[in-house]
Amino acid sequence: MSPWKPAAVLGGAALALAAAVAPVRAAPQAAADRTETPVASTSPVTSVAETAVRLRVPLPASAGAHPAACDYLSYLRFRSKDGPAASADADRILVAQPGILEGAGAFDSVARNTVAKAAAAGSHIEFWALDRRSNCLEDNSGVLAGLAAKDTHVAVDYYYRQREVDGHRFAGFQSNDQVKWLQNVGLEQTVRDQYDLLAAELPNQPLRKRKVRCGGHSLGGIITGYFADWDFDGNPATTADAGYNQCGGYFALDTRVQTDPFGQVPTDLVPAIKFGADAVRTGLDTGIVPRTLSAPALINTETMTLLSIAGLAARLSPGGLSDLASYVPSSFNTDTTYRFLFSKDLATFAKGSPRVQDFKFTNAAALGGLMDDDSEPLAFIQASVGFFDGGRIVDKDFPVPNDLAQAGLGVFRNLLGTEQKAIPDEPNGPLYGWRNYDDVAGLPYVSKSGKPFTTPAKEVTDIGELARSLSEHPLDFTEDYFPTRIVTDIALASAPGVADGAVHTGGVAANPTLNLEAGDGVSLTSGTRPGDVVAAGYQHLDVLTASAVQNDGKPEPISAALAAWAAR
Repeated sequence: MSPWKPAAVLGGAALALAAAVAPVRAAPQAAADRTETPVASTSPVTSVAETAVRLRVPLPASAGAHPAACDYLSYLRFRSKDGPAASADADRILVAQPGILEGAGAFDSVARNTVAKAAAAGSHIEFWALDRRSNCLEDNSGVLAGLAAKDTHVAVDYYYRQREVDGHRFAGFQSNDQVKWLQNVGLEQTVRDQYDLLAAELPNQPLRKRKVRCGGHSLGGIITGYFADWDFDGNPATTADAGYNQCGGYFALDTRVQTDPFGQVPTDLVPAIKFGADAVRTGLDTGIVPRTLSAPALINTETMTLLSIAGLAARLSPGGLSDLASYVPSSFNTDTTYRFLFSKDLATFAKGSPRVQDFKFTNAAALGGLMDDDSEPLAFIQASVGFFDGGRIVDKDFPVPNDLAQAGLGVFRNLLGTEQKAIPDEPNGPLYGWRNYDDVAGLPYVSKSGKPFTTPAKEVTDIGELARSLSEHPLDFTEDYFPTRIVTDIALASAPGVADGAVHTGGVAANPTLNLEAGDGVSLTSGTRPGDVVAAGYQHLDVLTASAVQNDGKPEPISAALAAWAAR
């Protein structure tokens, strides 16, 4: 395993002890190795300031050759404009680990809404949305250049036609051979990165314990559980460095803070797991096991970038005619992804006709088709952002027929979500638009079951805000190069040499936890408990993206509960 440096902040005697019992890493960054840059935003929550923070925390030599940019950690810092400038002076700091394939930008709405609600109640809190180490490989220049130019084609040309942005060209989507160092970035490195970041930004450990609350979304809850149990100085007898003493409470966004993965780890994508830790290590080292979690279509670096571009188009011109599917150069990856996502049944998928290019969509409708819970087939990508409008809509019976999916809800829920799927059915016909989450009342579209495809109670996220979150941040919504090693480490945590640092097994129970659940989300929790907050109608992403005001006229419940809990 990788050698770890001593804790960033320890007293003289403790530092000497740590040096004696633990391998030494380089010291934390100097002040000159930290930058904080304002992020311009068009969010309607105008009382919240956002900055992108980047600080140098070098990887150990054992990680192998890697880009210099990957010796930095980054996070998005959200705070009240009327609050203190220094984080240490805030009343509370919420630090969030993203879920699988998820970046810091995904926390945009919940962070802003939580900070604003706390400020309205007289408490100044901060929300830190973490980017994991692997996000250093992403190049968001094209999306941000397209935003500045108000032209989606600028982004597409950068990523697909080698056209320059600010004097440089896109280096290409990184191959498995180019990211070999990620085989050494697993659970241990991930929790260590969070510890080093906290210790560097808030050097006073008692202050961290008093003011910081740690949590995450989806897989981020499991990572937080391991963080709580981890020993960071190599000496279990000293506990000031223990993860549970870096924060005074935990919050779980449609997850649980615990070390039992309860299905959060997609082990089916890594068959080598069933052969044990040694087989996985060999597979990663040889490249037989992909070093990033990906598939030939749907889930890979290119499709994640396309999602950001779709968000950019919907932000710049929501009612404009989408040309994303035709303007992006054809490839096996893009063609297969479109075919999978926009086929109404197995026969359509098999023959490849009609194609998505045969339909007219607005940019908002194209984004809704990619991410709405009534269209997107994968539950962990779904949000409740409204519904199609403008032409005939029918049941989407692919990849699973609606009636079968609904009849076997317990089997399919975690894969497909809870909602009936719908799809436009007039190729070469009308322009299909999008009705936002707060404008679906009275829609005439009914499934073959006789039920409306959606109702206002099932829609909670503003598609315009989702588009903004996908395209606005220097640290984006997705994690394009998610290290397979994190998944395999969690699945094989009991094997020697995998999670040996998780020795404080009472760490999770040492602090109070607030559980915030999506009522229709990925059902991987172990049942609700007294004090849990359950948001009715929410999908897995909605706990992060939901609008500040809901269709019932009430404040968004997840951020309201989180703000109140943080202020206590």
